Amino acid sequence: MLYRSFTLLFVVLALASLACGLASPASGVPVTVPVQEATLAPTASIPELTGQQLKNAQYQLGARDDHPVIQMIDGLYQQGTDPASVEYASVAATDFISFGDLTGDGVNEGAALVFENYGGTGSFGFLAIYANVNGLPVFLTSTMIDDRPIINNMSIRDGEIFLDATVHGFDDPGCCPMLATTRRYALVNNQLRLTNYTTAAADGVQRVLEISSPANGTEVSDAVQMTGSISIAPFENNLSYFIYDEMGNQLAAGPVNVTAPDFGAPGTFDQSISLADIPANTIVYLDIQDLSAADGTILALDAVKLTVK
Repeated sequence: MLYRSFTLLFVVLALASLACGLASPASGVPVTVPVQEATLAPTASIPELTGQQLKNAQYQLGARDDHPVIQMIDGLYQQGTDPASVEYASVAATDFISFGDLTGDGVNEGAALVFENYGGTGSFGFLAIYANVNGLPVFLTSTMIDDRPIINNMSIRDGEIFLDATVHGFDDPGCCPMLATTRRYALVNNQLRLTNYTTAAADGVQRVLEISSPANGTEVSDAVQMTGSISIAPFENNLSYFIYDEMGNQLAAGPVNVTAPDFGAPGTFDQSISLADIPANTIVYLDIQDLSAADGTILALDAVKLTVK
């Protein structure tokens, strides 16, 4: 009996001592708490892409009709030695390389400026996008910036690619682009979509078009009330709207009237746009564009993403 009582007392004292030890981290004795793997299992991270990887990745030629895939080595590729040959091609990746999450999945994509030459004076600048597939760059898509553009800056901001480039205006000679531009691109279904574009007027004033409402991501129904501003009123005070689905198909288009106190002064717009013919549960992009009366090129653009309910 005495033995059983002693044993019970020992167990009680041992449990009390253990409880005091767990409740007193200041005692200096480290306590290791086992991790519950069911709720705190570690997630394997994907290695970030590097500029060196992009310069040694495969790239799909954008200026050739057959769009072959080539392998760059240290940012260079060359096919043939005679620039007069129809088979000649020379490709060079620049140091304009940026990384950022373009899809919202927490994994950074890579963007690179690449120039293509086929033996003539033309040097076609392309913005190329690479996915990160288990730490390796995989070419997704590209879009041409201009022939012989001057690239001033490139970055990835707020899930979009920002590019500052001087390109050819309507009257610029081939050697010498002089039109200052900025642009933003979003990656939609692995394709680049222009979401904002500005150009400089002859006096240096920037043409900036801004949609103030609806906000990006708004749910709309039969119609949408669109308001905004433009820093330089367009020709005959008319802008144009275009509605596209995520695949790039045009669903609607029409004019947008601008109110401005004088020709070329800042202006505003406030217009209802019908969405009655667009199927419910369709994600669309509403573009407002200032188009050149001389050649139809875009002078300014802004876009919002909407869901038609």
